[in-house]
Amino acid sequence: MECASGGKVKPLENHSACCGCRDRFAKKLFAKKDECIVRKLDTSAHCELRCCTEGPVRNGLIGQRAPSINPERLKDFGEEDYLNGGVKTWEMKIISHNEELLRDPVVRPERSSVPAYNKFIRFEDISAAAFKIQCGVQKTPCTYSRLSKQYGLDIYLKKEFLQYTGSVKERGVLYLLMSLQQDQQRKGVIVASDTNFSMAVAYHASEHQIPVFVIMSTSTLPARVKMCREYGAMVISYGSTARDAQMHAKRLAQENGYLYLEEEDSSVYLSGLGTMGLEIYEQVPKLDAVIFPAGAHCGMLAGSAAALKHLNPHISVIGVESESFPVLQQSLKIGHPVEDQNHQFYRDVSGPCFGTNSLQLTGKFVDKVVTVREEDILIAMLRLLEYERATVDAEGSIGLAALVTGKLPELKGKRVAVAVCSGNLELSLMRQCIDRALTLDNRVCKFSILISDCPGDISKLLAILAREETRVLDIKQEHMYVASDLFTSEVMCIVETRDKIHTAQLRNALLDCYPMMRWMER
Repeated sequence: MECASGGKVKPLENHSACCGCRDRFAKKLFAKKDECIVRKLDTSAHCELRCCTEGPVRNGLIGQRAPSINPERLKDFGEEDYLNGGVKTWEMKIISHNEELLRDPVVRPERSSVPAYNKFIRFEDISAAAFKIQCGVQKTPCTYSRLSKQYGLDIYLKKEFLQYTGSVKERGVLYLLMSLQQDQQRKGVIVASDTNFSMAVAYHASEHQIPVFVIMSTSTLPARVKMCREYGAMVISYGSTARDAQMHAKRLAQENGYLYLEEEDSSVYLSGLGTMGLEIYEQVPKLDAVIFPAGAHCGMLAGSAAALKHLNPHISVIGVESESFPVLQQSLKIGHPVEDQNHQFYRDVSGPCFGTNSLQLTGKFVDKVVTVREEDILIAMLRLLEYERATVDAEGSIGLAALVTGKLPELKGKRVAVAVCSGNLELSLMRQCIDRALTLDNRVCKFSILISDCPGDISKLLAILAREETRVLDIKQEHMYVASDLFTSEVMCIVETRDKIHTAQLRNALLDCYPMMRWMER
């Protein structure tokens, strides 16, 4: 048998003896092997969330929810203490135009949760996080606000409260869970708080078939306990304080091998939170400034600021925190995180500053940090409810509060994006916030007058209120506890007006008829 090159070989065993045929045979063999490799890559390149398959797409995994976790399964999970490595040094790098390193790695042995590993944060890391979580979180709108004309600048609201759990924390949590090793995902995670972070962990861990346990104190609001259970987590009530719940969760994690998670500033978590900055830059062209909530948990501020400053160093990044809890300002001033107490109203914008890395990023990339009063936050909540039909909490409205109170006059006439990043306001607290905000906005007034017991005197008062076009919310007549004449009674009224000017008109009209009227100042 002759081959194409002219050599004589045996039919099979000596076929490769000829150099020319051997080369052509090798090319065909490797071509087939490359084709198989390409096919394997194509089949494995699908989205991990399986959101690109046929059928309706929703926020999270498509398929059945993970079955409920029984207490008998507590011993089924082995021990694991790493997240992509076990290095405990905290060192970060932001790749910007000057390619500078964030030095001074900090060792935090007291944290028993996910250990941060020695990985620099680059803009590429934030971009990779955005690509990986794009099918698991919503790309929330960043729309022009009707409040713009009222405050003299172009306001664009980034509505992160529209995420499934009502918080921006989903971005960092989802990327954190997806970055765990597969065996760790099989073993499960445990958290101990009633914050937005815990709710995001409960939902996304359940969606990814990761066993998840949430330890809450007995003082936690029942609505939050119910919500975490509906997300698919096993919720255990333990202890009267948050510290008791945390100690119990750490003990369970050590005994059963779960990975204890708490909100820290690891590079993975910050990269996930920083994806919001990428979306804002993409959605609003020619931005002049972006306003974020600051406070204790400033990971979103730090990560988003790093992304925005890489894309455009001229964008001004501003953080806003409460005047009652200026945790970030104090931490930046002394150069290390400070401890503070959590507050039910402020939640994630109060409490201890949780990370040196976030603090360094904030000091490097955030241009300004301002504080606002509680009254300003309540007014901002009222404005968002009226003009945007958005029910948000203190963390969601604190950024707009800086514009409402006039703390940023340099932004007049400019294009500004405001992060509205949380909408988890309890119903019991919502009523109090709205009532207080209406009073602060001079739209609910309270006064008392002395009238005689003669027939028709109360009718005269009601006629004045009707003429002034006010709405009576409550009216009460007091006879017994009045230090006046025997046939005199005190009438106390609570009325609603349109605005501050309308309130002043009503007050003048009442003073003309009742000079002894007592106006209740807020």
